[in-house]
Amino acid sequence: MAISHNTLAFAFGMLGNVISFLVFLAPMTTFYRIYKKKSTEGFQSLPYLVALFSCMLWLYYALLKRDAPLLITINSFGCVVEIIYIILYIIYAPTDARKLTMKLFLAMNVGSSALILSVTHFAVHGPLRVQVLGWICVSISVSVFAAPLSIVAQVVRTKSVEFMPFNLSFTLTLSAIMWFGYGLFLKDICIALPNVLGFGLGLVQMLLYAIYRKRGEKVITKGKKAPPDEPLKSVVVDVDKNIEQAKASGNGMNNNKNDEEPNTCAV
Repeated sequence: MAISHNTLAFAFGMLGNVISFLVFLAPMTTFYRIYKKKSTEGFQSLPYLVALFSCMLWLYYALLKRDAPLLITINSFGCVVEIIYIILYIIYAPTDARKLTMKLFLAMNVGSSALILSVTHFAVHGPLRVQVLGWICVSISVSVFAAPLSIVAQVVRTKSVEFMPFNLSFTLTLSAIMWFGYGLFLKDICIALPNVLGFGLGLVQMLLYAIYRKRGEKVITKGKKAPPDEPLKSVVVDVDKNIEQAKASGNGMNNNKNDEEPNTCAV
């Protein structure tokens, strides 16, 4: 017996909810550390503001569309989680970062959302309203999916996958596949289309991980060889100091990476 499109859409949507649920919770360790240290430690709030903006738009789209309940569940959850992250950030951020975060929140999450809501509600009517809002959501989702390109460029430049964990790339790729299937079986191009880009970028990230992980292991193996002569000890000490300094300076970059990657849109 053939499986109906609605059944397949429900199955893909449920899997997409589970995976996106885990992705939304990924920054919890970051904010627990912020809570314990009472400091944002140079983390940026922009990824969370953009994620909230994306969830708000997709939630509005799902409410207008009326036949995508699984979009409502995950984006409602995403809105709540992202608001909690933003509140914690504002509490523990330094004064300048707090002011910037509040300005961005008012401009993007309040101002832009109100503008889109007003235009689609008063200026556009009927089925065209859903189409216009859908393509606005697509444009936001594409920009969110394109954000990790900076990490990809960094991996190519440094030939190191330190800033691009495989588990996260794999999870985001699975999420893109699930939401693509959901949009496909719902026959909704606005849901399916941005996840094609998400799937492609996920494959690129995993491919780069496979390439540069082996090179990184070779470098580590070479670095473990003990110096045969006494005069080289001073050189080893200097190298170790440089490595420690590089790790210290790289913590900020690593923190920014952890801060940015998990915050993709739910679809």
